[in-house]
Amino acid sequence: MNNILLVEDEAGIQFANKVHLERHGGYNVALAMNLAEARERMAQSAFNLIVLDIMLPDGSGLDFLAELRQAGNNIPLLLLTALSETSDELKGIQAGGDDYITKPYENSLLLARIQRNLYRASQMPATLSIGAIKLDTASKRAFVDGVDIGLKIKEFSLLEQFVQNPEKIISAASLYEKVWGQKMFDDDGTLRKTISSLRLKLLESNAGYTPTVAKGEGYYFDKQ
Repeated sequence: MNNILLVEDEAGIQFANKVHLERHGGYNVALAMNLAEARERMAQSAFNLIVLDIMLPDGSGLDFLAELRQAGNNIPLLLLTALSETSDELKGIQAGGDDYITKPYENSLLLARIQRNLYRASQMPATLSIGAIKLDTASKRAFVDGVDIGLKIKEFSLLEQFVQNPEKIISAASLYEKVWGQKMFDDDGTLRKTISSLRLKLLESNAGYTPTVAKGEGYYFDKQ
């Protein structure tokens, strides 16, 4: 079952969309009223597609979209807005949006657009691998010799960065910005704790690779 995150601050629209998508699309729909809640939902669960309102109480959906893309998150994203100018649609697509629907709209149209974008995503390569490690970038799951090693979302995102850059030193600041979507500033405690947890799971699963500290420079992914 595909998981959809609907970020919409109008409760009536939220409810109507959720009911329609679950009843007629068979999707599991999670809700967020603002960007803060959207970030929380994404930290807790993996989603196959996001429906994102542009005008939200705590910021612009376009800024959130740019944040996701800058962090390397290529999840299909459909913009939902009351704006109707061509220039606004262009801004959304240029920011990395995959599709765009202007309010008011029929729920059947929203469902059709979601189905089309999920199909497109399903036709694209969705795996990364190195040695015995295989990543499913759609479901955000990591496998070693075919066994799911149970990574959390941030652990998976870190591993994705390492697998894409084997044996290449990546600075702590760069890793933090790509995975958390914001600048690290001074404290790298969160990054170190997450890498430590990831390293333990890779060692326990005999993955053959592990994140290694490059003193004063950052981290790299190397054979055990």
